[in-house]
Amino acid sequence: MTPASLSRQDSNARRRFLAFAAPCLMALGLAFGPAPASAQAMVPVDQLMAPGPLPDIALGPAGAPVTIIEYASMTCVHCAAFHEETWPALKARYVDTGKVRFILREFPLDPLATAGFMLARCAGPDKRNAVVDLLYTQQKSWAFVDKPIDALAATVKQAGISQADFEACLKNQGLYDQVNQTREDAAKKFKVNSTPTFFVNGRTMNGELPIEDFDKVLEPLLK
Repeated sequence: MTPASLSRQDSNARRRFLAFAAPCLMALGLAFGPAPASAQAMVPVDQLMAPGPLPDIALGPAGAPVTIIEYASMTCVHCAAFHEETWPALKARYVDTGKVRFILREFPLDPLATAGFMLARCAGPDKRNAVVDLLYTQQKSWAFVDKPIDALAATVKQAGISQADFEACLKNQGLYDQVNQTREDAAKKFKVNSTPTFFVNGRTMNGELPIEDFDKVLEPLLK
């Protein structure tokens, strides 16, 4: 999903979100310009793995022969579909077996996606990926509704995030800056301009990909 297509699909939801979330997020100056239109086939792994604004929260062993980095947006329907349909098989076949180290990084396409990522980080390193999974699984119930900020608060309560913690998290200027900078770095350094974008040992793959597409790329790397 590109920023343009996202804008067409959920512009009404985003406008409603901005109205409801103004005290928490608009005071932080949330604004996103268009991402670069180009993409590159390969990125040096050492550049991809250089420390960024936020620490990576990886799944799989550090010594795995393959590293997959995903740049995703919490409000991207294609990202949600990947995490619902492809991710379980990818995790079972490659991550849980020690063949792949998987890292998800923030690339929010709108303020609501930024809020979702901030809340996942505020849950703590041990719960961050679980909150991401929760938000993707229930994306339709909070991202594209009349009162998304209220729905988002209700959703993350399932992960133990109270209303007070919810509000405090979304007012965290430092965290907001880090999430934003992660997105900006990916766009400038690695030419990410759509979600989901994957880097498999530096090779770029884009879109809501089935497990078969990953099999084709991973199997030669694991021989």
